[in-house]
Amino acid sequence: MRIIEGLCAAALSLAATALAGCGDDGASGAGSVAFSTWGEEYIEQEIPAADLEDGWSIRYEKFLLVLRNVTVADREGNVGARMEGSILVDHTKPGVKPVVAFEGLEAKPWERVSYEISPADADTALDGATGEDKALMLAAGASVHIEAIARKGDGGDEKRLDWTFSLATRYADCQGEKAGKETEGVLVTNGGTDTVELTIHGDHFFYDDLQSATAARRFAPIAAADADGDGAVTLEELAAVRLVAIEEGGYGTGSAGNINDLGAFVAALSRTLGHFRGEGECVSEDP
Repeated sequence: MRIIEGLCAAALSLAATALAGCGDDGASGAGSVAFSTWGEEYIEQEIPAADLEDGWSIRYEKFLLVLRNVTVADREGNVGARMEGSILVDHTKPGVKPVVAFEGLEAKPWERVSYEISPADADTALDGATGEDKALMLAAGASVHIEAIARKGDGGDEKRLDWTFSLATRYADCQGEKAGKETEGVLVTNGGTDTVELTIHGDHFFYDDLQSATAARRFAPIAAADADGDGAVTLEELAAVRLVAIEEGGYGTGSAGNINDLGAFVAALSRTLGHFRGEGECVSEDP
């Protein structure tokens, strides 16, 4: 089957089905929610050396991930709308990208909003990504794929990253700042549209703690994992590095279990990329 490039993410909004508001007496009114996604400057431009602890800078050449199952529900778990299909995004391409829009939702707070980052399928649409990107994701059963170049100083050391992850993650019970106020989920107003950004944080791959709010960004331990010295740091090389053997600061795992090497640590970080309305948080869990 031929892969069609350049499918518009907005088409997904036509496939999305609003499940609430149908059959209402209209007393409370109805409105809309429009979801988009953005990778911020860290992915579109670079993570500068000033923002890492050890003088490295990191520039992404690809940052592919698959979004699906954007869901709007109320506090009791009644689903108002759920996204159909999925979209493969390359966040190195500039700009905010539309994901899905839901119309005809009952005007009220919808406190339980969630979305997933999970492996691509044959029907996954594209935004910024190419047909070749989709083929790569399908072949690997991938949910996230990054390619990046890290450099230390001008003309100094250089390391390449080409990492693929197949883990699926549900980002649940999302909340973030809306009009200066911390808000659970979304707020649908009569005749209005709540616009929500599903924000992707590319710097998380370089955190030195899985759960601490004060985690530092480091690259030196990853660079040192290049055991064969070929300039490419693979996930297999990271898996050979025991966390207890890293001298540049402690790598904390918090309550996470069975994470003893740098490869497992980075894979766990791949499940923390998703945020809500910028810096807002969600609960990361298995779908």
